[in-house]
Amino acid sequence: MLNKIAFGLVFGSAAVGAFSQTITDIQAKPGNSAYMQDARGVVVRSPFGLCWRTGYWTPADAVAGCDGQLAPPIAKVTAPAIQVAPAVAAAAAPKRCDFAVTLTNDQTFLFNKAVLANPAKKRIDDEVLSKLGACAKIDIVIVTGHTDRIGSQQYNQRLSEKRADTVAAYLKAKGVSARIDTLGAGKTQPVKSCDDKLGRKKLVACLAPNRRVVIEARGQAK
Repeated sequence: MLNKIAFGLVFGSAAVGAFSQTITDIQAKPGNSAYMQDARGVVVRSPFGLCWRTGYWTPADAVAGCDGQLAPPIAKVTAPAIQVAPAVAAAAAPKRCDFAVTLTNDQTFLFNKAVLANPAKKRIDDEVLSKLGACAKIDIVIVTGHTDRIGSQQYNQRLSEKRADTVAAYLKAKGVSARIDTLGAGKTQPVKSCDDKLGRKKLVACLAPNRRVVIEARGQAK
């Protein structure tokens, strides 16, 4: 099983003075948070304190601790005035080759299945492999599997992991040699809600957009 690492990372807090960096739980926003979160509703972070965003994150979804300091700095009244150093011209940042592609609903996987459908393979060939080929260097590819809310959380978690692994295996079979991390999000990040009063067949069809895989790439452009 490939490493299960969530995607999109940002520092939540920084060391000040002689104090070392600490890791603090950050509560996700209620509802559909744009960050990966655990069963407590706490944002998932790496051992280095990095928060992991979903593929749908926007600046409007930022939370304190992931995109900014946990607490604003408090200036001491008796502190001397801050001396502004002369501006130094920064070196031009290298152009990025970052992108994300979402393989949606039953075009990717049939209900309760983890076998990659041919239409999804074509989309990967056309929209993922071609973009990867335009990168000078690929730092990492993150594949996240999602499921609908039919069935138990444990079952959906395993199914989402299998779907992510299936896509990762296809990328490797197509010659992608960059690091590929996979993550199963289960049914925790729905993009569509449906009425439970619907019959099973209609409910399965309604929840199809939630059965998806998101492929994100980070790298440097040529």
